[in-house]
Amino acid sequence: MKKEIKVRVPATVANLVSGFDVLGMAICEPFDEIFLRKCTTPGIKITHTDNFGLPTEANQNVAGVSLLAMTQAIGNMQGGWEIEMHKHIKPGSGLGSSAASAAGTVFAANILLGSPFTLQQLVPFAMEGEKLASGVPHADNIAPCLFGGITLIRPDGDSEIIQLTSPDIFVVVLHPQIELKTADARNVMPKEISIKDAVRQFGNVGALVAGICTNSPALMAKGMNDLVAEPYRKKFIPFFDEMKHAALSAGAIGGGISGSGPSVFMICEDRQVAVTVEIAMHKKFESSKIPFHTYLTRIQTNGIEIF
Repeated sequence: MKKEIKVRVPATVANLVSGFDVLGMAICEPFDEIFLRKCTTPGIKITHTDNFGLPTEANQNVAGVSLLAMTQAIGNMQGGWEIEMHKHIKPGSGLGSSAASAAGTVFAANILLGSPFTLQQLVPFAMEGEKLASGVPHADNIAPCLFGGITLIRPDGDSEIIQLTSPDIFVVVLHPQIELKTADARNVMPKEISIKDAVRQFGNVGALVAGICTNSPALMAKGMNDLVAEPYRKKFIPFFDEMKHAALSAGAIGGGISGSGPSVFMICEDRQVAVTVEIAMHKKFESSKIPFHTYLTRIQTNGIEIF
């Protein structure tokens, strides 16, 4: 049996605007790299090659708590683990950084153990990492990270994952170099919404899922309108409305806040339009004087990859 493995773990865009906590999409860039080694010494040793200052104690690290949950489920496992993290997905970016660490680690450990768990069974372990990071064990980043493509999560206790068809689209992401904690972004949202808004939101999510499954940009555009999170979270992102308007005017199908932010994503039908959209968003946001990165990427249909 193999003693070590290296995996490439994709960033993810959660919610896809109207699908709060139930929709997510894996993208090709940015990505993390994780080296995992099975060793004879008990315990979990974690090292980082980045400057993000993440904790290395297993019970305080999202990868560590996810791996602890997995090994406890196995029981009586001999030896321990060494995790070497090469993170390129910045924590607090809204691009699934904590999910990448958690999902990538349990995925890699499962391979080294001979794959005793299915991808669906790995989800609850990785969600322990999300619980540590945000206080809420949600799967909207975990699911697309593990399964790839676009996923729908049924949060009925076991978070059933449903893979949707991945349309042939391009994704533009603008990532302001500011940190927005998921817990803070959740706290500004209302605890309740009206029946009227709920019905409109249900319709938007239905149209978005139908548009994804039929590769219909027009339907996707109709569905990418949010009444639950975006109106309250956008205040944390400088020039959000201006960027979104500029991107739509440049030909984007739709888009909005990636996860809890501050990253903003837009989807486009072809590369030429995506380039134009990237330039338009760049021009609007540079007025903020805040450093930022942009990515012109595509849907990562394979999820986590071994290399």
